[in-house]
Amino acid sequence: MDTIPADTAKKLSTAVERMPAFPKSVQKILEITRNINCRPKELVSVIEKDPVITMKVLRVVNSAQLGLTTKITSVNQSVVYLGQNTVKNLALSIAAIGILPSTNAAGFDIQRYLMHSLTTASFARQLCGIYAPNEVDPGDCYIAGLLHDFGKIVFAQYMSEQFKQVLAVSAERKVPSCVVEHEVIGADHTIVGAMLAQKWQFPQALIDCIRTHHTQDAPNTGMNDCLRMGDLISRQLGDAKGTHPYREGEAPINPQRFGGDLAKVIAALGDMDKLVADAMSFAQVSLSK
Repeated sequence: MDTIPADTAKKLSTAVERMPAFPKSVQKILEITRNINCRPKELVSVIEKDPVITMKVLRVVNSAQLGLTTKITSVNQSVVYLGQNTVKNLALSIAAIGILPSTNAAGFDIQRYLMHSLTTASFARQLCGIYAPNEVDPGDCYIAGLLHDFGKIVFAQYMSEQFKQVLAVSAERKVPSCVVEHEVIGADHTIVGAMLAQKWQFPQALIDCIRTHHTQDAPNTGMNDCLRMGDLISRQLGDAKGTHPYREGEAPINPQRFGGDLAKVIAALGDMDKLVADAMSFAQVSLSK
C-alpha cells in the first residue's frame, strides 16, 4: 500500500470494508483450520451448525463433479472420503460465491466473471497435481483461482462509476482492465483483492498470490505459477472475454516448470469440456437457495 497515494488507499479501504463478511460459521472454519493440529471433528462440528453450508457441501460432494460412487449423507463422511482441507475449501468456495451481487451499477458481467473464476480455479487445481505435486495443496490452488479477481467485485459494487469507465476504455483500447484500473482508479484489482483477502483473514501465501497474479516477476511458487497458468488458459478459452482476455504473445509462465508449449500444458489437463462442465455444475449448486 505504500506505493499508492493516501487518498486512493483510503478509498480502497472504504470499499473493502463495505464488502460483506463471510458467515460466522465460515469465519470459524478459517479460525480453527489455521491450527495445523485442528481435528476433523472440530471442522465437522462447525459446518454442521450451519444448515445452508451443510446442505450445499453435501450437494457438491454428491454431484457428478466429484464422481464418488458412494452416497454421502453427512459432513463427517465428506471429511472421511475427501479429506479435511478439501471440505474446508468447499465451504469457503460456497461462501465466496454466495456473497456475489446479482447486479451492479458498473454493468460488470457477474456470470462471466464467475465462470472465469471457477474455470481458473479448476485448471489451477489440476495443474498443481501435475506440475507442483507435494509443493502446495491442490485445494489451496483452487481457492486462489476462485478469489484471484475478487477485487473486480469490490470495484463493481463500491466504485461502480470508475469501474464502468475502466470496462469501456479497456474494451475500446483493447488493453487489459488492470492497466486501465491503474489509470482511472489509481490501483488495480489485484491490490484491492489482496486487501479483501486480508480482511477475510486468509493465509498470507494466498494474499500474496492474489496481489501478484499479474506481476511478471512474481515469485515462482507452486501456487503462484498454477494460478497464473490457470488464469491464462481460462482466458485463452474465452471465459474472460471483455474483462482480461487472452492476448497472443503473452510472456510464458515459468518455463522451467511448464515448458514453452502452452498447447502441451493444456493437453496435460485432460478433458477440458468436463472441467468446464464441472465448474458450471458447482456454480449452480453454490448459487441455489
